[in-house]
Amino acid sequence: MIYLDNNATTAIDPAVADAIMVALKSGPMNASSQHAIGRAARNKLDSAISEIGQLLGADVDSPGGDQLILTSGGSESNNLALFGIGDQAAPLVVSAIEHPSVLAAAAMMQHAGREVRVIPVDSTGIIDVEAACLLITKLPLPSLVSVMSANNETGVIQPTTIVAGICQPLSIPLHIDATQTIGKLPFPFESSGAAAVTFTAHKFHGPAGIGGLLTRSGLTVRPMIHGGEQQLAKRPGTEAVALAIGMALALRLAVRDRESIASHLSSMRDGLEQQLASGIEKIAFYGQDVARLPGTSCFSLLGVDRQTMLMALDLAGLACSSGSACASGSSRPSHVLQAMGVTEAALESALRLGMSKFSTPEDAVLAAETICLQYQRLRRF
Repeated sequence: MIYLDNNATTAIDPAVADAIMVALKSGPMNASSQHAIGRAARNKLDSAISEIGQLLGADVDSPGGDQLILTSGGSESNNLALFGIGDQAAPLVVSAIEHPSVLAAAAMMQHAGREVRVIPVDSTGIIDVEAACLLITKLPLPSLVSVMSANNETGVIQPTTIVAGICQPLSIPLHIDATQTIGKLPFPFESSGAAAVTFTAHKFHGPAGIGGLLTRSGLTVRPMIHGGEQQLAKRPGTEAVALAIGMALALRLAVRDRESIASHLSSMRDGLEQQLASGIEKIAFYGQDVARLPGTSCFSLLGVDRQTMLMALDLAGLACSSGSACASGSSRPSHVLQAMGVTEAALESALRLGMSKFSTPEDAVLAAETICLQYQRLRRF
């Protein structure tokens, strides 16, 4: 099976799996316990958090400095940011292409009476900066702005530094969902202008089940979970020490090899797209003319149904997707492509490929051949 659904989740790095196993075999680890075993667990957890903070350019070691709140993953981190930061009675600003965990939370707030302002995007998938400025500076001022750093479907990189420049003079906290960026592209927290940043380990070959919300010094975050004092009571519950160790190692490896991996992915992605363009006349690519993630390709195979194509590719040994994994099981078309204004035919025939450091040039060539073959076969029917 050729696995090209790495925007949904990546295979865990064997070195990371080994490190987690060593930690799990070392004995019980409750970092809140006051005995010697608990103190040893606390030291391991603090070391992992410190390393993650350093790798992301945050000061999580100084008293009163930035804080890394460990969560179960990106969706929880996004919900914690939206429900926990800012006045819930003041407006919320999000973009039209955010992850379902952001848009669903925003919809719930809107249903409860909160004003939600949605930033549109242009045909390339980049948010409209002028519209963003108007929506952010409009009175009453919002208490939170949430914009992703790169889209999980198209891979298109968003102008978050410009949005931060709008928010900062008004003291409006900016939350950036950097789930698709961290581990793939540089993301220095200190200069990002963000008050809070979401990331998750399983997007960069770490374990599933752990992520983080990195918050700026002095930012108030209301908890969604109650009943414990862990993590300054912002996210109570016994910390998953072994998973935190795995996340720290996975991020270290990703940052260390980031440039070479990005070059590797871009080369394979571009070659695959050239091969598809040569073999399929009615194909439309998204994000090719703007900056995007190195391993992401999103396109429409006009004339075939995306669900039928996915099943055909699965049976042929190729794993990919038609959009966000958090919208899987649904036949609804991509809200991202809808926001970009693509045609109905393009919506109903869109696929997404996501490569990783474990993808090979041979995988890319064979994947393109398989897509072309199945497309022609389905067109004949």
